[in-house]
Amino acid sequence: ANFSDHGANRLGASAMMQCLADGYFVVPHTVTHHVAGLDEHPDTNHPAFDATEQEVRERLNRLLEVGGSTPPAVLHRELGNVMLDRCGITRTADGLRSAMADIAEIRERFWTDLGVEEGENGINQTLEYAGRVADFLEFAELMCRDALERDESAGCHLREEHKTDEGEAVRDDREYAHVAVWEHTGAEPVRHVEPLAFHNITPVTRSYK
Repeated sequence: ANFSDHGANRLGASAMMQCLADGYFVVPHTVTHHVAGLDEHPDTNHPAFDATEQEVRERLNRLLEVGGSTPPAVLHRELGNVMLDRCGITRTADGLRSAMADIAEIRERFWTDLGVEEGENGINQTLEYAGRVADFLEFAELMCRDALERDESAGCHLREEHKTDEGEAVRDDREYAHVAVWEHTGAEPVRHVEPLAFHNITPVTRSYK
């Protein structure tokens, strides 16, 4: 876990997200550094290599062939504003639903009016940026979907429909004492749930008073 940023007592969502963010930027450099130091070139005569190369080329060509005029930074900024406004520390069911609708609209404009510089070989920063924004669009929708599914308040992650008169979180351990993961299916994602069993402790609501 990413204890360097969040401490040994902070191994929940904050630390996991930090690991994901670190991995997103660190892993590509780690792999290329490793390959560059090999005495012999890696064996590329493998079906898995061909399949991966084909997949990457198809993804790059799809981005390049949109041929629109909107820079990826513009769409990225719009997406960020949606997430900050409606899928932040506090959120509502109506806000999350409207966020998902807006994300779908941004995605539609992304794939019909995205503008990137030509060229898939060499350094093309706008193409790289566009690929990341494409990932962010999928991830943002899933975050909103998951936040909508969890119809309770947990700690400072507040569903405004579930709070006391004093603004404290109201949890629902009967329905949400579980861990969940979403499976990508290519269409509607599928949510898998594993119940949590507490034998030696009793979960209680965290108070911020």
